[in-house]
Amino acid sequence: MSIQTMAQPPLSAPPAVIVAAPPFDAFFSCTEHFQGQFEALGDALGTDCFVQRMVEVDGRAWLRAHRGDGTDNADWFGWRQPVLSPCDCVVVRLRSGAATNSPGVPGAPPADFVVLERDDGVHFLIAHIREPSVAVGDLVRAGQAIARVGNNGYSRSPHVHLGAWRQDTALQIRFDQSMMRLPPELRGK
Repeated sequence: MSIQTMAQPPLSAPPAVIVAAPPFDAFFSCTEHFQGQFEALGDALGTDCFVQRMVEVDGRAWLRAHRGDGTDNADWFGWRQPVLSPCDCVVVRLRSGAATNSPGVPGAPPADFVVLERDDGVHFLIAHIREPSVAVGDLVRAGQAIARVGNNGYSRSPHVHLGAWRQDTALQIRFDQSMMRLPPELRGK
């Protein structure tokens, strides 16, 4: 018996990685945009992050992003939670005033967002926010609250999208795990 292998395309060089402070002071998970999925800076290699909690259903505990059926924004654990700055940065762009979406129904772009710039030229975009607490020109520290989680623009549920780039190169985001804390409901288990 022989095993035949198909020719595999060569792996490209991995994208540059940037380490960022976590977007929430809560347990969260993220889904990443893969290489080539989106081309625009801020979307390319971006990540969508959702606050999660343990929910008991029929005697079993599950990590979930919402309670119940999630048809109301208030069902989502992230809804209106503080969004934290990923870096020591300056606010260079801000958009607010987009209509709020109903869960499961994406709205029209653009979303509300904030763009931050580090001293080394790295930019961070945080989108689908609401109630920004910063203004263009403000200096912010990593971990500082800068807005709240919203659901606007092309979004189906309360979460934040983060993207990063330097000049015209998208950067893959990794969160500084030393800054994360175990949520109270998971401590001691």
